[in-house]
Amino acid sequence: MNSSSFSKFLKIYGYDIVLGLIATFYVLAVPYTKVEESFNVQAMHDIFYHRHHLDNYDHLEFPGVVPRTFIGALLVSVLASPIILVMSFLHLPKTYGLIAVRLALGCITLSTLRFFRAQVRYKFGSQVEAFFVILTAFQFHLLFYCTRPLPNILALGIVNLAYGFWLKGDFYAALNCLIFSAVVFRCDMVLLLCPLGLVLLLTKSISLWKALKCCIGMALLSVGLTVLVDSIMWKKLVWPEFEVLWFNSVLNRSSEWGTHSFHWYFTSALPRSLLAAYPLCFLGALLDRRVLPFVIPVFTFVLLYSKLPHKELRFIISSVPIFNLSAAVAASRIFMNRKKAFWKLLSIILTGFLLIRVHSCNFHGVL
Repeated sequence: MNSSSFSKFLKIYGYDIVLGLIATFYVLAVPYTKVEESFNVQAMHDIFYHRHHLDNYDHLEFPGVVPRTFIGALLVSVLASPIILVMSFLHLPKTYGLIAVRLALGCITLSTLRFFRAQVRYKFGSQVEAFFVILTAFQFHLLFYCTRPLPNILALGIVNLAYGFWLKGDFYAALNCLIFSAVVFRCDMVLLLCPLGLVLLLTKSISLWKALKCCIGMALLSVGLTVLVDSIMWKKLVWPEFEVLWFNSVLNRSSEWGTHSFHWYFTSALPRSLLAAYPLCFLGALLDRRVLPFVIPVFTFVLLYSKLPHKELRFIISSVPIFNLSAAVAASRIFMNRKKAFWKLLSIILTGFLLIRVHSCNFHGVL
């Protein structure tokens, strides 16, 4: 490969390599999983090693609090299956299989983030895309979580596609992605779908009648898919995310796993996750009026989610890409005006904020 070809390769895939290497480092540094990931990890294990022998699947004996969909586990398993076959032939420990499926999930998530990034570049310019990548790389949580087999991360991949279509102007495709995500992977994506749909209606970006026809059709297809697949896998008629919705929202049983105050997402979770991008995201919405219509629905999503007493950062992880976009717009504006006194002072203040937040991560309990 000559230097010009290598330069072209880096220009096309350089950002993906950077983000992918960081995510891979997190996988190798922390290869094991937590209890929240146990269903999908065990499901992928059983798909690989028990195949069509459903009676041997773990979930039938240990079903958990609520049923979860197999669709995400099946998708990741298909992608990782060639690697698992090679590992089985070489008689490698199953631990390597866990790493393989986590890397496969990371590839899916970062591929959808690449699609979103491409639309950022097209709409806001390559400099904003560069700052988006820098902010994402310096943050911990998004790249750490992007390989973890959680329903939230499976939903994140679809939400990234929705964001990309949203920026592209393909609004009905964006709504369809969010509907599929809500019906199949995380019912709480309805809290993002509703504000987004309302903004699109108020700005006359979509027509109500066409949106209803499009969304109802996608909802029926999504329900049909998850009921068909999961009823087979669970050996009973089931729509997993409806049961999750009933458990968390109607019965409010999720609070049994701990509660936080209403403002926790805004005063703890997002500042820790976004670091310097947290103040920058508000500045970006003020500096560029194109950003505000994207920030408002996502901010509303976090606000609505704050009503649920049980809170975890992973519940709102899908808000991070849009907040990073707004922050990248602000960072780009500061960089372009860096020689002016006011913007120079602002950049120093924000750099100091970033260093303080990074330093605070050395203390226990911060992450």
